[in-house]
Amino acid sequence: MANVRSLAFGMLVLMNSAMWASATDYTVGDSSGWTTGVDYTKWTSDKNFQVGDNLVFNFVSGAHTVTEVSQSDYSSCSTSNAISNSNSAPTTVSLTSAGTRYFICGVPGHCSSGQKLAVTIGGSGSGSASNTTSPYYTGIYSSASLVPVGFNAVILTGLVMLKFGLFWA
Repeated sequence: MANVRSLAFGMLVLMNSAMWASATDYTVGDSSGWTTGVDYTKWTSDKNFQVGDNLVFNFVSGAHTVTEVSQSDYSSCSTSNAISNSNSAPTTVSLTSAGTRYFICGVPGHCSSGQKLAVTIGGSGSGSASNTTSPYYTGIYSSASLVPVGFNAVILTGLVMLKFGLFWA
C-alpha cells in the first residue's frame, strides 16, 4: 500500500513539474508578423508572458529590425542606445527574466508608425528566473529543444527518488 501511495505521489509531482517546464512560443503579430500597420498593444492585451516563453519575430530580412531598447528609447523611437539588434528573420527572443522589455523596428519611420512592442513578463511557475541583461537571439529555433530537457530532468529525478525510496510512505 505504501508503494502505491509513493508511486501515485511521484506521478503527481512529475505531471506538475512537466507543466512548469513547458514554455509558450508567441509569434509576434500572429499571422501579420513583425511589420507596420499592426496594433501590438492590442496584440499583447490577451497574452500572459512568463519567464521561459519566447517571442518569435517573423519578417522579411532586411526590411525590418528587432531592436531592444530602454523604456525612454521606446517612447522616443530611438535606436541610439540599443540593448541588442537583429535584422535577420526569423528572430527569436527568449524571455529570461521578469519585468518589461521594449522592442522597436529601427528602420526610419517604422517605430513612429507603430512598429513597437512592450512586453511585461511575469515570474516563472518554477521560480527559476535568471537575471540577464541581454536576450538570447537565434535565427533557427525549435520549441522541441525547450521541453524535453526540463521534462527529462524531472523524470530522471523522479526515478532516482523512487529507486532510493525518497517519497513519503
